[in-house]
Amino acid sequence: MITFDEVSVVYDDRSEPVLRDVDVTVEEGELCLVTGLTGVGKSTLLGAVNGLVPHFTGGTLHGRVVVDGRDTAHHPPRELADVVGVVGQDPLDGFVTDTVEEELAYAMEQLAVPPAVMRKRVEETLDLLGLADLRHRPLYQLSGGQQQRVAIGSVLTAHPRVLVLDEPTSALDPTAAEEVLAAVTRLVHDLGVTVLVAEHRLERVVQYADRVLHLPGDGRVVSGPPAEVFRDSGVAPPVVDLGRVAGWSPLPLSIRDARRAAAPLRAGLADVVPPPARPVTPAHGPTVLTARGVTVKHRGVPAVREVGLELRAGEVTALMGRNGSGKSSLLWALQGSGPRQNGTVHVASDGAVGADPKGLPAALARRLVGLVPQTATDLLYLESVAQELAQADRESAPEAAGATVPAREILDRLVPGVVGSVHPRDLSEGQKLALVLAIQLAAAPPVVLLDEPTRGLDYRAKEQLTGIVDGLAREGRAVVVATHDVEFVARAADRVVVMAEGDIVADGPTPEVITASPVFAPQVAKVVAPLPYLTVAQVAAVLAGPGRKA
Repeated sequence: MITFDEVSVVYDDRSEPVLRDVDVTVEEGELCLVTGLTGVGKSTLLGAVNGLVPHFTGGTLHGRVVVDGRDTAHHPPRELADVVGVVGQDPLDGFVTDTVEEELAYAMEQLAVPPAVMRKRVEETLDLLGLADLRHRPLYQLSGGQQQRVAIGSVLTAHPRVLVLDEPTSALDPTAAEEVLAAVTRLVHDLGVTVLVAEHRLERVVQYADRVLHLPGDGRVVSGPPAEVFRDSGVAPPVVDLGRVAGWSPLPLSIRDARRAAAPLRAGLADVVPPPARPVTPAHGPTVLTARGVTVKHRGVPAVREVGLELRAGEVTALMGRNGSGKSSLLWALQGSGPRQNGTVHVASDGAVGADPKGLPAALARRLVGLVPQTATDLLYLESVAQELAQADRESAPEAAGATVPAREILDRLVPGVVGSVHPRDLSEGQKLALVLAIQLAAAPPVVLLDEPTRGLDYRAKEQLTGIVDGLAREGRAVVVATHDVEFVARAADRVVVMAEGDIVADGPTPEVITASPVFAPQVAKVVAPLPYLTVAQVAAVLAGPGRKA
């Protein structure tokens, strides 16, 4: 179905090829997982499948990419639209109509499909993806998982033989991610669609993959069955890492396979108290933010219902819950920029004890609470990193008299080596996040709020983010991370607060809260349950002790 024949791609501004001598064949009806760290060429590989590379990206493509008998060098994307469907990271960015039914029909309208055929395909797609009850709903009213299914359906109605998905679960809660992946596997198994998925959260996808295309970073593409490729790859989900540590063969790809192999491991760990999941846990200080009765409504619909919350200095709190549970609305209400119909927020600071950010000018509110939104680049508007940092210093200096650390120094502490002359939008996702965080920290707020910071980050970048969060806690800041990433929470958070329909339904220490729910439990916890382990590092530390073995 897809053939890469000695393919190399060289961009004009790079001396080395992004892809080098790629010789890979993907068969019809395969679910193929594309893995690798950020910047190794995954997007280039996916773009070559529908002709975006090189027709729109520029650069030079050597060799041949053939999709269903069509050479992409001689067929631009518009001539491949009936064969290849592409769904990006953010489904809202790709929507062009108002309702579910209209969006499903749009692609067929562009391909001049007869109306009778269009109606039949829309009905089939609604049933296939479980969207029949939502056919007349406005797209903006849908949950993240529903939007992602509509995005897939909007390209599926054209009856493509190949589906390309770029991080389809990155913004979804665990339950919504399972719904989307279940729909994708039905396409593979029932309709024979060939699916290419690029995803950083491998723990969600790997068990469904027939083949893995791993990009190690030198331009090559390593192709093979998942268990073989992950044995030596630089990136792997926790369940595979656990298999490596325990010495299991073949490596498990699912929780079910791992639990079957883990009985001796559980027996060996049963008599040992695991080391803490967070190696360094700062001492928690006094309460720095107190919220009482916070209520947020959007167009009259409650998003946050009379929530009370206290945040302490040096504590990292993970804010979890399904898409639409009110997490982002709560963060914006705490920061003061978002709507808040009722309730109070008091933040203790050297210059303003008990002040409410909502009642202060924006410059003063930044001194109390710093917020990094889901799309960090929304706060970047200048032409270079140096200009962004200088502007942050100018805006922060008058109000934050006690904060003498320049934004440049903060950025170097977070991610060293970012060149000041580079345009902010040319940075990696992790660097963009660090830049925005440095801009916010220039005002020295005692409370730092991060909304979905792991979205788009690979495992290495998430380890760096964990170090950043640990550093903020050691400085005595109260940190809140709204996230769906249970593996990140297991390593980085002291406390977990779970929201549902605008209410707080759970609040407690991380091990207690996330292991109490099968939805939020990390992979290691599921494998070794009922033992209180959360991360591979905890298991590895115990196995490294004298006389221990898996």
